[in-house]
Amino acid sequence: MNQQSVRRLWVCLALFCLYNGALAQPPRGPLVVSPQVNADKTVTFRYQAPQAKAVELSAQFEKAPVPMTKDAQGIWSATVGPVKPDIYPYNFRVDGVSVMDPANVAFFPNERFKASLVDVPGDTPLIHAMRDVPHGSINYEYYPSMEGTTGSVVVYTPPGYDQSPTKKYPVYYLISGTTDTEETFFKVGKTNLILDNLLAEGKVKPMIIVMPYGNIAARVAEQKGGTKPADPTVRDGADAVKRANDFTTDLVSNVIPYVEKNYRAIANRENRAIGGFSRGGGQTLRAAFSNMDKFAWVCAYSSYLSPQEIDSNFSQIVAKPEQTNKQLKLLWVSVGSDDFLYKGTVEFMDYLKAKKVNYKSLITGGGHTWMNVKTYVAATTPLLFQQ
Repeated sequence: MNQQSVRRLWVCLALFCLYNGALAQPPRGPLVVSPQVNADKTVTFRYQAPQAKAVELSAQFEKAPVPMTKDAQGIWSATVGPVKPDIYPYNFRVDGVSVMDPANVAFFPNERFKASLVDVPGDTPLIHAMRDVPHGSINYEYYPSMEGTTGSVVVYTPPGYDQSPTKKYPVYYLISGTTDTEETFFKVGKTNLILDNLLAEGKVKPMIIVMPYGNIAARVAEQKGGTKPADPTVRDGADAVKRANDFTTDLVSNVIPYVEKNYRAIANRENRAIGGFSRGGGQTLRAAFSNMDKFAWVCAYSSYLSPQEIDSNFSQIVAKPEQTNKQLKLLWVSVGSDDFLYKGTVEFMDYLKAKKVNYKSLITGGGHTWMNVKTYVAATTPLLFQQ
């Protein structure tokens, strides 16, 4: 084969590769920017769906789905607001099917619903905003858990942790709600940024924060090839209590030992706090009340235990209030006035008061939302480990 023939063969091969590469590429539509936060705090959402018959925006700052309009390129859009600065979940309903925003990399980690996140910044940086301050680290850890499974936690270490190899820190175990994952306090609650900012202001003590996954039954089923069980139908029913007890066992027997072996944690009750949101708050109260030798600081966000459950399972907490008040450096209860758990949480606070068990409380506006959770984290962490 002469040189000219070789050259022609290479040209043919190049054209063939380009042709096949073009066939392999999915068709590209127009660039979609979504969400777009405007200077006046309105937000524009866009979704490309040329064949869709109807697209709606479902956002936690809207009372009802917002219809979107389609342009000539098949891009649906809606501008809403102005929106109060905060971080909100949202999704699109495309011909009745809920979908995430494919143009947005920020998402809400959750077992059930799939939502994207929009961050509407304040004119002055909010407590969860990224600021020009020293930042801690986020680590993903895996530990030996129940029934031969592998558990997962997200761990925050404060600024300076790696630069101070002999310094030890108190630990706050922080548990997400029903259907949330170990990432939710990090990716939605922005707990790491809240702590960074409060530390920069000198309002909190440096601490390690451990964020575990709360659904032990789901993880066991997933790793052993089973079917994920449905959530308990009664918040304080036998199934819910058993699952909470399983979480307590995993926390005390597996998570805490792993953390205290692999991180420079101060290993005593005065330097351990536990808190949680919703189901995680119920797990918090059950774990703390059954392990008063392990935790001195307890924070329940949008959660409670019924008087009946306390009388049945944790009678020592209310039978000797003087001893309980001495043991607990902090018992915190908070809830939103529009929260569906408001009534039960207020009854819980009234019960504690009647039994002379000391607690601090905060009732905010709003409902069962992560906007409120960020408020509660910012309010409670300055109280922790203040000896």
